[in-house]
Amino acid sequence: MNSQRPATDVLTERSSRVVALAKLQRASVRRSEKRFLVEGFNSVDAALATGRARSVLVRERDEDRHAALVERAQAAGLPIRRLSDRAADKLSETTTAPGVFAECDILTAHLVDVLGEAPQFLVVAVEPREPGNLGTLLRCADAMGADAVLVLGDAVDPHNGKCVRASAGSVFHIPVARDPDVAGALRAIAATGVRTIATTIDGELSVDDADELLGSPHAWLFGNEAHGLPEVIAAGAHQRVSIPIRGRAESLNLAAASAICLYASSRAQNR
Repeated sequence: MNSQRPATDVLTERSSRVVALAKLQRASVRRSEKRFLVEGFNSVDAALATGRARSVLVRERDEDRHAALVERAQAAGLPIRRLSDRAADKLSETTTAPGVFAECDILTAHLVDVLGEAPQFLVVAVEPREPGNLGTLLRCADAMGADAVLVLGDAVDPHNGKCVRASAGSVFHIPVARDPDVAGALRAIAATGVRTIATTIDGELSVDDADELLGSPHAWLFGNEAHGLPEVIAAGAHQRVSIPIRGRAESLNLAAASAICLYASSRAQNR
């Protein structure tokens, strides 16, 4: 950074640009402006790597610490803006602002396009409400090689700051399609020949014995943390699969259960 500093003045918390960017913390503003703000090294790194960043903002006292990111942004011809401490705090949704941000184009994928790619391995989140849980699911789906994540129904926005941070950059790596019509989306998935799988305690097939099923095109269905997958949706799935619990725990939370299921899919499809 010492060789070339961003050619802008330091923006304060009262700057019109900072005020406008801070409004992107609201989902309605993100939707209308078709952009969102990410913070922290992992998210900015992924935004730059995937060409989603419009501009990079760096806290003035952190320019040297984030020199590599800023240099990549400069090489890509992106605007780079310096922030005062208070401006960085205004933009940050964390207790301690990480000091680097990227303004990004909103991530848009459509169900019809995802299904048109003949997917082999889908992850379907039905009405997820907790942004951290959805972000974790995105990260796991990305790590296990899923083709896409479908977010159905009345759900949290995947561009939510907590969701983006929990995904550790994976929100930029894997297509994420949203559809408010749960039943219609599930019918569309089934119409392509992709088998839907629900995890239930009384599933007739153990995940340990599901390799044949998981080796063919399939979509895992996951509900939200509070209420799980609605029974009508679980009952309508092509297959109900259980995760054996051999200890004394009563059940697994969403993050643990999804990680086990997605790993099983990855193993079956990459033998």
